[in-house]
Amino acid sequence: MCLILFAYQHHPDFPLIVAANRDEFYQRPTQAGHFWPEAPSLFAGRDLEAGGTWMGVNKQGRFAAVTNYRENTVVPADAISRGNLCSDFLRSDNNTVSYLQSIDQQKQQYAGFNLLAGTMNQLYYYSNRQGEIKPLAPGVHGLSNSLLNTSWPKVDTGVASLENIIASTTDPKQILTLLLDQQRASDHELPSTGIDIEMERMLSSRFIQSENYGTRSSTVLCVDRNGGVAWLEQSFDAKGATSGIRSHSF
Repeated sequence: MCLILFAYQHHPDFPLIVAANRDEFYQRPTQAGHFWPEAPSLFAGRDLEAGGTWMGVNKQGRFAAVTNYRENTVVPADAISRGNLCSDFLRSDNNTVSYLQSIDQQKQQYAGFNLLAGTMNQLYYYSNRQGEIKPLAPGVHGLSNSLLNTSWPKVDTGVASLENIIASTTDPKQILTLLLDQQRASDHELPSTGIDIEMERMLSSRFIQSENYGTRSSTVLCVDRNGGVAWLEQSFDAKGATSGIRSHSF
């Protein structure tokens, strides 16, 4: 994931509402959200290259999502795939804090990441570039490729858009529209993350499209107070055209 906008314990009927874009190289093979055969309670998309996932839930009420931390460093050849952070948590019986403590002990084995993990009642944030396990306060939050709620244009405008939409509707199709915004930030608003200005411009919109890299899927996840899950996922090809839509509830 490269943009996660989420309302946690903010809506009276839905303790968790997530709107997220997964940005990735177009040639990287992937599967849309589904129940994993070897872990039947786990529902998530799957990275077919490394085997993990960028976001998922399970029938025990766990949720996890990850974004990369943007930095101008070389990823070690033996680094553990960051997608395992989510899939391992969703298959684990350890409580969230214990799991995150174990990740903290091996944080140098991963490239930079941001991880959301927990349940509808207690959600946590952890980044190996900050090293703190933080329980999240109720509210509407935004996470891209820096630390949680860092004031990047697409994070700030995305949080405001999500808050505005869910004030009147929790229809996943309506929420999904906010993820399709291709408006780029002005140069004076761009963050400085060690990459060139053209790349910063391209990555500044919520929905990204370029020759080799872009938004592969937009996903809305809504979990109600009874534990009901609604998942809406729209996939895109290298031209930014819709290549599939998946709607699932359980």
